[in-house]
Amino acid sequence: MFRFGNPEYLWFFIVIPVLLVLYIYLNIRKRKDVQKLGTLSTLKKMMPELSLKRSYLKFWLIFAAICVGIIMLARPQFGTKVETVEKEGIELVIAIDVSNSMLAEDVSPNRLERAKQILSRLIDVRGNDKVGLIVFAGEAFIQMPLTSDTQSAKIFLNTIDPSLVPVQGTAIGEAIRLGMGSFSSDQEASKAMVIITDGEDHEGNAAGIAADAAKAGVQINIIGIGSPDGSPLPSNEYGSNFMTDSEGNVVVSRLNEQMSMEIAQSGKGLYVRADNSNRAIQALTAQLDELETTTSSSLVYSEYDEKFTVFAWILLVILFIEILIFDKKNPIFRNVRIFE
Repeated sequence: MFRFGNPEYLWFFIVIPVLLVLYIYLNIRKRKDVQKLGTLSTLKKMMPELSLKRSYLKFWLIFAAICVGIIMLARPQFGTKVETVEKEGIELVIAIDVSNSMLAEDVSPNRLERAKQILSRLIDVRGNDKVGLIVFAGEAFIQMPLTSDTQSAKIFLNTIDPSLVPVQGTAIGEAIRLGMGSFSSDQEASKAMVIITDGEDHEGNAAGIAADAAKAGVQINIIGIGSPDGSPLPSNEYGSNFMTDSEGNVVVSRLNEQMSMEIAQSGKGLYVRADNSNRAIQALTAQLDELETTTSSSLVYSEYDEKFTVFAWILLVILFIEILIFDKKNPIFRNVRIFE
């Protein structure tokens, strides 16, 4: 793969034809002015040290330097670059509820978008951890396996919406079970899950599964999002209409805080309710900081490898050669016929 990091600098190439036309014009003018003094053959005998070929060469060297300089400023990039990065952190699997109830707007802009904002901030704060992503509603799916590439985790996070899991519900137990299978086999690494959910339509024995996870060394933390008082549930992502039941009553979605607390307690973790402040992030970060960290190495791929330095060296060489060439013959190398 190839691209330019700053393609706008390529527009500078439009000055190249102008430069060529100007050079040709000035050479024609110079030749006519010289011919007013006499024939060229006679003038050459009068100025034996003058070398027109050197002047031409110096121009073409400057011309090449300008072209190479423009390419260098445009930052050519080829292929990919691989780096080995060592990080000291924990293994963290994040599970996000994507059921339709997460579209309720009792937190701004809605539960799902606020959850994504909180998790994006959490990923930034936990930059040294290995992170995995799980989405769940009535079923649970791995959105991204455990990785040290936190930037990729944020990209995957931004693509999450309720359409990813067509089966409705809140299968927290299944999400915990899937998360436990997502961790590495490293026995020394501390492992934790962060589940962000409104807890509505809870299915299965999530507290019991959380207790099993805690026994296996996986800490289960819950971020409750929404309000216990509830909020009307939009019938679409734009919130223009609200869902109604079979009797025509508006459906109200409420945060199941009691259930969330029970799961966190069984999982030897923390329960915190999310709001429009950073309180949840601060509390959760303090909880995760208590876990023992381990050092891990991983390969990080950057999409493009910078190659402008190659052109910078070429530019320096061209300019160095141009400086060494004089307009007139060098008496030291008088008998060297490179330009004659």
